[in-house]
Amino acid sequence: MADAVDAILAQWGRQRPDLDVSPMGVVGRISRANQLLRRELKDFFAGHGLETWEFDVLATLRRHGAPYELTAGELLRAAMVTSGAITNRIDRMEAKGLVERVRDTGDRRSVRVRLTPEGLRIVDELVGLHAANEDRLLAALDPADRERLAGALRTLLESLGDTSLD
Repeated sequence: MADAVDAILAQWGRQRPDLDVSPMGVVGRISRANQLLRRELKDFFAGHGLETWEFDVLATLRRHGAPYELTAGELLRAAMVTSGAITNRIDRMEAKGLVERVRDTGDRRSVRVRLTPEGLRIVDELVGLHAANEDRLLAALDPADRERLAGALRTLLESLGDTSLD
């Protein structure tokens, strides 16, 4: 069975047989999978009244444990966006009642972002559905294939400088 990337590689093979374009096969497939998965996740979260990034913020706060709060800087590092973008996201989520800003008791100059009870309810309701949806998206891969793919992608990400968020 061939995918769209196979067609691209075949075209390059005919036009530039002198080049090894096999890396394009890997990078192209990662890129296409990213686009397709992003669309699927966007549709899933939209069906629950959220943007994908909103769930990411809720999940980041939730998985850090009670009291489900981080500084804006910690959220910024986890979200890998600009400081202006994280401020805008927090503002929008605060307006929806999903998070609140609270003064840091240890550093009065600092503000922490905390899940509201509604934000906690939503993330706890959705995380299981999200995991099931991702399982559905990966249904073509058996558990051993998933593990091999995860390992190969981990190695690639580490080689590109990706590190733990904590």
